[in-house]
Amino acid sequence: MQTRTDSRAVRVVVADDHAIIQDAIRSLLTQAEAQLLMRFEICAIAPDGLAAIAQVKTHRPDLLFLDISMPLASGAEIIHDIRRWSPDTRIVVFTGITSPGLVASTVEAGVDGLFSKGGAATAMIDKLPLILRGGRHIAPEFEAMIAAGQQAAALTDRERQILNMVVAGKTNKEMAALLNISPKTVDKHRTSLMTKLDVHSAAQLMMRALKDGLIDPT
Repeated sequence: MQTRTDSRAVRVVVADDHAIIQDAIRSLLTQAEAQLLMRFEICAIAPDGLAAIAQVKTHRPDLLFLDISMPLASGAEIIHDIRRWSPDTRIVVFTGITSPGLVASTVEAGVDGLFSKGGAATAMIDKLPLILRGGRHIAPEFEAMIAAGQQAAALTDRERQILNMVVAGKTNKEMAALLNISPKTVDKHRTSLMTKLDVHSAAQLMMRALKDGLIDPT
């Protein structure tokens, strides 16, 4: 991995299909220049996944700001192609995704920085030197999301059913009738999933399920 030892501008490609985010990244980089005493040059803007890959192949930038939810190519596909065509490009993702599985797949694909669109701008700016030197930073909320997804993966199908019903406000008796099992069996599954998720009440279970996106989409 190359490290930056010269004073030339950091060459950047911005890949996002929303003009407001493109403008926000420009503003962030202007703020970063003043704070970090570095120069940033935006080489290209890419409004979709295929354009992102093409622009990186053309410019071989030092840094790519990537939205992983764009038309024409998935985030993981973009990251894999960029690693092949421009292995020294550092990839920073801003996202609002809340799916533990999607977060985990983004990290596994090889992203260098993962930040929330709802987070503080200073968090990204502070970590840019680390990322440009070859380091990696995953925002704490995404690390927690990945851990939650790993815990959720340990749940049985029945425990997942119970979890969804608890969040829907069903009583043990109602769940037993719907699943054609005894209330005692429902309570056993409920206790097991609470143990796996390290919660100690129905209220905590519901909060954990909703916060970490553990319930199945309807």
